[in-house]
Amino acid sequence: QVQLVESGGGLVQAGGSLRLSCVASGLTFRSYDMGWFRQAPGKERDIVAGISWSGGNTYYADSLKGRFTISRDNGKNTVYLQMNSLKLEDTAVYYCANKALQSPEYDYWGQGTQVTVSA
Repeated sequence: QVQLVESGGGLVQAGGSLRLSCVASGLTFRSYDMGWFRQAPGKERDIVAGISWSGGNTYYADSLKGRFTISRDNGKNTVYLQMNSLKLEDTAVYYCANKALQSPEYDYWGQGTQVTVSA
């Protein structure tokens, strides 16, 4: 079955950096677009960034452009999220998900990894 496993979260001071990883199994990874989402306590889950199957196209939430970078390595079935200049408001659980090409919906989700930014 499809599994997405995130890692790389943790506690970091404001202004610091983290790189999240999401390893996929049970699917032909290069056939799917991938996305990172986040959910802060008491808030809805929002998209952070997306990347096309080839890595040639990326999308970012407007508020995160310039600080976060999404990338993927199809040889390693892994999608990454590099997060720089972290702010307190970036504290959330971060999830990765896959999306079939041309589909508006994300299909499978990982269990999430906690990112906590401290002052």
